[in-house]
Amino acid sequence: MWARRIALLGAILLVAACAPSAAVTAQFTPGVSGHTINVGGLDRTYRLYIPNGLAPAASLVVMLHGWTGSAEQAQRQYGWNELADSAKFVVAYPEGVDESWNAGGCCGQAGDNGVDDVGFITAAVRDIADNVGIDPARIYAAGISNGGMMAYRLACSTAIFAAIGPDAATQLEGCPSPRPTSVLHIHGTDDRLIRYDGEPGTAVPVKTPTPPDLNAFWRTVDQCGPPSTTVDGTVTTSVAACPSGRCVELVTVAGGGHDWPSFATQRMWDFFAAHPG
Repeated sequence: MWARRIALLGAILLVAACAPSAAVTAQFTPGVSGHTINVGGLDRTYRLYIPNGLAPAASLVVMLHGWTGSAEQAQRQYGWNELADSAKFVVAYPEGVDESWNAGGCCGQAGDNGVDDVGFITAAVRDIADNVGIDPARIYAAGISNGGMMAYRLACSTAIFAAIGPDAATQLEGCPSPRPTSVLHIHGTDDRLIRYDGEPGTAVPVKTPTPPDLNAFWRTVDQCGPPSTTVDGTVTTSVAACPSGRCVELVTVAGGGHDWPSFATQRMWDFFAAHPG
């Protein structure tokens, strides 16, 4: 059963055709670079993309791959580099241990071994900020599946992210002292791995909070007003405005599965850009 889950996740998250990787350097210069830092006795790596013509005090988006994914796959598949070229922000792609993140109950070796992924991602952000002109009020985390769960864990455990963008994800553990954070959650109603109705799924075989439940939780954290809802074809959007310019938004894709919708990257960047810390 476990092997079938891994195979299914791999098929879903690695659907893009393989393409030659761009040359990777170890420098904080325009283009793709690869970096290694030691956290908790482990050498951890992340990829970084810096567009040409980057202005001072740029935004940073941390994109977290899904279970069985990788930093290189996330960079290749989700279109963040291309958007960074036009919008002039920096993108980081951390690498999980054994293609997984310790998101508090899922998934793979990172969760089983209690890997300090919060410490790693925090240290990676610090490493980037020490070497690139990053605006500390414009640091964001996006993620799919296990990576989206990790984005929630970062919002619950740190104070450095102005907004997060989980896709096809859930929040697996308690969040007793969350810092007000803007949240954009995207989820398909036919997701069978992390189910929209919160019932046990293929990837998470226990009941989980539903996306509307999570939306309500973060509206409370952010002290938001009542949400307004709009429908555009198969996409339903619930938006709640909150104090200090924050926002909590849920995008529901009718019939959508466990995937990264074609609109997700642009939608998340627009949300991030509109909601600094």
